[in-house]
Amino acid sequence: MAVCFKSIAQISLKLRTQTSQYSLLGKKSHVVNLTACARNSSHFTFMPDKPSSSDGETKTLNLFQSINDAMDIALRTDPTAVLFGEDVAFGGVFRCSVGLQEKYGSDRVFNTPLCEQGIAGFGIGIAATGATAIAEMQFADYIFPGFDQLVNEAAKYRYRSGGLFNCGALTVRAPCGAVGHGALYHSQSPEAYFAHTPGLKIVVPRGPIKAKGLLLSCIRDKDPCIFFEPKTLYRAAKEDVPVKDYTLPLGKADVLRKGNHVTLIGWGTQVHVLLEVAALAQEQHSISCEVIDLVSILPFDKNTISESVKKTGRLIIAHEAPLTGGFGAELAAFIQEECFLYLEAPVTRVAGFDTPFPHVFEPFYIPTKWRCLEAVTKIVNY
Repeated sequence: MAVCFKSIAQISLKLRTQTSQYSLLGKKSHVVNLTACARNSSHFTFMPDKPSSSDGETKTLNLFQSINDAMDIALRTDPTAVLFGEDVAFGGVFRCSVGLQEKYGSDRVFNTPLCEQGIAGFGIGIAATGATAIAEMQFADYIFPGFDQLVNEAAKYRYRSGGLFNCGALTVRAPCGAVGHGALYHSQSPEAYFAHTPGLKIVVPRGPIKAKGLLLSCIRDKDPCIFFEPKTLYRAAKEDVPVKDYTLPLGKADVLRKGNHVTLIGWGTQVHVLLEVAALAQEQHSISCEVIDLVSILPFDKNTISESVKKTGRLIIAHEAPLTGGFGAELAAFIQEECFLYLEAPVTRVAGFDTPFPHVFEPFYIPTKWRCLEAVTKIVNY
């Protein structure tokens, strides 16, 4: 699908004066001003999680600090664990590994050449020998040179050897998603490419609490994992994170807000967009939205999703990656097969457009709260 961003900009700016009036009964109710968002990274409002009272002592951390904390614990508790990637020795471009080389030495935390294929291959090799490999790709956009190693070697290592060998102790970290000014080489969300490959696990955290527990789960899992970190959350997301060593389950979605009329599914940064959309839909249209954080792309939580859609009868999936072939398509296909007789409207996807990620037109490319809210009002009046 060809997209003219000049046209998109003109249409979006016209929404400043247009109104949208819907209710569950199809009658006009409240007026919404669908204002085009400003050109910056704040297309979302971060909605922090609260730690459980049983989690004990906490400390306030942002996302990159919680990731650093998780890797610190992994290196401390597993003497075979090594951390490597481009510039990780001094802390990395996003500071996720800051202070770890000083603490554990240059034989366990070290820089690699600027070669993503080499990083992936090296990680597979040392994991296959029994060590724990934590590899960093500086940007998810640059993971593609290592794609062959990850999907043809890491994902198939156990299968092709009949279970004699594996590289399950491999975790690949990669900053992903829109950041406000990253353009075509620093803003992509490539999770769907890897979701097509059996043998990998793919995880995307929504905040610091989840990031720490999920990353430790990935590092200790017996399958190779790809851990995508929404880079715009590195500093924007702050939560009271448990100090203790803890893990969180992979393959289990979180229902963050209960609702009866529409199910909204997202992951990473998009979860916070959808939480705001749910609040707006309730306040302005009396539409009750159930919001689900998918958490794990592969495997994904089929039971939680299907039970929610059977209750609401409507599903909207939002992700920053392009529409065609995005992981939302897999979720839509699954729901069509599993919940067809429960659906009150076709499954809707709100996603990036089928074009390279733009720079100045980024606000019109990403699924903002206004695009998602419009989808909500349309689906309840189908």
